[in-house]
Amino acid sequence: MKVLIIGSGGREHAIAASVAKSSRVDKIYCAPGNAGIGQIAECVPIGAMEFDKLVAFAKENQIDLTIIGMDDPLVGGVVDAFEAEGLRVFGPNKAAAILEGSKAFSKDLMKKYNIPTAAYETFDDPEKALEYLKTAKMPIVLKADGLALGKGVLICNTLEEAEAGVKEIMMDKKFGSAGNHMVIEEFMTGREVSVLSFVDGKTIKIMSSAQDHKRAKDGDQGLNTGGMGTFSPSPFYTKEVDEFCKKYVFQATVDAMAAEGRTFKGIIFFGLMLTEDGPKVLEYNARFGDPEAQVVLPRMKNDVIDVMEACIDGTLDQIDLQFEDNAAVCVVLASDGYPVSYEKGFEIKGLENFEDKDGYYCFHAGSKLNEEGKIVTNGGRVLGVTAKGADLKEARANAYAATEWIDFANKYMRHDIGKAIDEA
Repeated sequence: MKVLIIGSGGREHAIAASVAKSSRVDKIYCAPGNAGIGQIAECVPIGAMEFDKLVAFAKENQIDLTIIGMDDPLVGGVVDAFEAEGLRVFGPNKAAAILEGSKAFSKDLMKKYNIPTAAYETFDDPEKALEYLKTAKMPIVLKADGLALGKGVLICNTLEEAEAGVKEIMMDKKFGSAGNHMVIEEFMTGREVSVLSFVDGKTIKIMSSAQDHKRAKDGDQGLNTGGMGTFSPSPFYTKEVDEFCKKYVFQATVDAMAAEGRTFKGIIFFGLMLTEDGPKVLEYNARFGDPEAQVVLPRMKNDVIDVMEACIDGTLDQIDLQFEDNAAVCVVLASDGYPVSYEKGFEIKGLENFEDKDGYYCFHAGSKLNEEGKIVTNGGRVLGVTAKGADLKEARANAYAATEWIDFANKYMRHDIGKAIDEA
């Protein structure tokens, strides 16, 4: 069969690598893709938001399945555009993707259906938000309602910081129209855990847990990024946490979306906070996390095409979802200066070191072929170096060893990805 993947990051490279392992697939396209994806798929110069062109390409090339990797096209309704032309596509439609597209919607959903989450209020008037803050307990969390590349969340320790945050989000529109509405949320403390799941509208199958590191610098210092590294499974996602979430969070969310007439098919990413009062939902995403996909997908035993088609067809209950009994760690190699300003266009050397090495992966996030045919840096997050191991400590050691195989000017990484493992 022929498969089209939509997106251009490390997540889409991880998806492409999983799809390439399927015995059912003989041709992979990716729009727009990147230099790494181009080694296993044919990259097509169509942007992720060019729905008409994507649909036309899928029809002309008789694509059997299209997989949507990114949040923007999902929230924008790309699945609806494909389904309107009778094309098979994996991902939630626009009505369901609002689970990620609007933080106010998802918070209201959790409140209505008693899914545990932080207390909150929503605002569309900055003056009312500022008034509310005067009586609020600090620290507090401000969230732009819409999509903001994973960066529209501010943790404010003082009233002054919070007031400046409201100005930044709602008045200065730092995150564009994502800040037209805002959620102000109580600050929760505890361990963060990410849980990805496959959903077919009624049945949910949980993947292996993972944990992301969002801050740019060691010790969780610096600015929020799209993710500087991950590990899977999380030792903090215990049997007790799993049982609680299965009872009060996972199926409850799927059922709530169905009850709202927004049947969800695709991936639900649960961002959880393990508080003293039990697990609570921090956020939902309507697609694979990035870089979480880079540690979860390499450990999946199933043929990913079988699982995705079961989600589309409503037969996920017939799938026995299985993961390897091991661990994986991903260390992101970024351009120094990310996420603020950084230079691009530096040649990446050493990629050949990953060829034919079992259990090691180099997922491209920001790379491209230059005019001379060399692979060069083309983004803030450049590569996700992932390695497996018998346990998390071994996987972590393997991943950091593998980061030494790659070199490019301005190479930057955190050195403490998965350090929390030592405290588990």
